[in-house]
Amino acid sequence: MTVDPNAATQSFPSPESRPHPARYLVPALVAAAVAVALGVYGKVHHPAGTAFNLAGFSSTGAVKSWLATTAVFFAVIQLVSALMMYGKLPGPGWAPVLHRWSGRVAFLVAVPVAVHCLYALGYQTYETRVLWHSFLGCFFFGAFSAKMLLLRSERLPGWLLPVVGGLVFAVLTVIWLTSAFWFFRTFGVTT
Repeated sequence: MTVDPNAATQSFPSPESRPHPARYLVPALVAAAVAVALGVYGKVHHPAGTAFNLAGFSSTGAVKSWLATTAVFFAVIQLVSALMMYGKLPGPGWAPVLHRWSGRVAFLVAVPVAVHCLYALGYQTYETRVLWHSFLGCFFFGAFSAKMLLLRSERLPGWLLPVVGGLVFAVLTVIWLTSAFWFFRTFGVTT
């Protein structure tokens, strides 16, 4: 019986074709650093009470809630366009462009909300809803940072970006539920 010396390499990827573990470690460490830095800043910073207000809105809470709702709206577009890109939904050839731009808009709209939360309110834990909102808000920006770093990595497993993107979407949804949705239910859908 003869043994093929290349048989082992035929069924398993060679070490050169597998991504180095640092491809996963660096984004994970950056995510952790961003999340912890935001949490520490939010906890040690003395809340200012307000960070911004826009004309036409009744309160900073209303501004924040509507901006957060806009971010979630564009995140839903991100989700749908990602499903189109992965062939799970039929879609136009410009779905990748829609995906990139909806993500950019969602992020740009979410940043003033995060600035307001951190600067005006800080990292608070006085009730369960607020604790989860504070924790997941910091986690979101960490996970988002990791996703952005992973986008530029080559030879990643095909499942990794959809999982991280889905995690970012799910966390943003819970953040919205614990803030904007709560605000609208408590104070009404007002501007």
